[in-house]
Amino acid sequence: MYLQRGHAYVYFTYGNHFMLNVTAEAPGVGGGVLIRALEPLEGVAEMERQRGTTRLLDLTRGPGRLAEAFRIDRSVDGVDLCKPGPLWLGEITSSRDRGSVKLGLERRMGVSRRIGITRAAHRLLRFYERGSRFVSGTSRLRA
Repeated sequence: MYLQRGHAYVYFTYGNHFMLNVTAEAPGVGGGVLIRALEPLEGVAEMERQRGTTRLLDLTRGPGRLAEAFRIDRSVDGVDLCKPGPLWLGEITSSRDRGSVKLGLERRMGVSRRIGITRAAHRLLRFYERGSRFVSGTSRLRA
């Protein structure tokens, strides 16, 4: 959690699940973003094998499910997610696409209180795509 921005911070919680964070502060300062869910677009068959389910909504909705679907464990802890490797964050390369994606996301982005914590839970630091069936948490966030 104290690495340069853009690195994987993977931890094991509840004796059962790995969680993926992306470091978000300067080196030496603890801060990150928990990746809670995503919409599976490619590699669905492999995710189904990893998760032992064919129910698309159950593949990556929730941070533990997401990590299991992608085989994320401590072996990728510290990986630079901005470089090609075993785990990386992609980027849209066309400037035309970049503008339309940005505008679309601005209209669809929701903000809510954090969930699953008690400390500073009131802070609006949870961001998600409104209307996405793949958002983790209460069903009202998927509306």
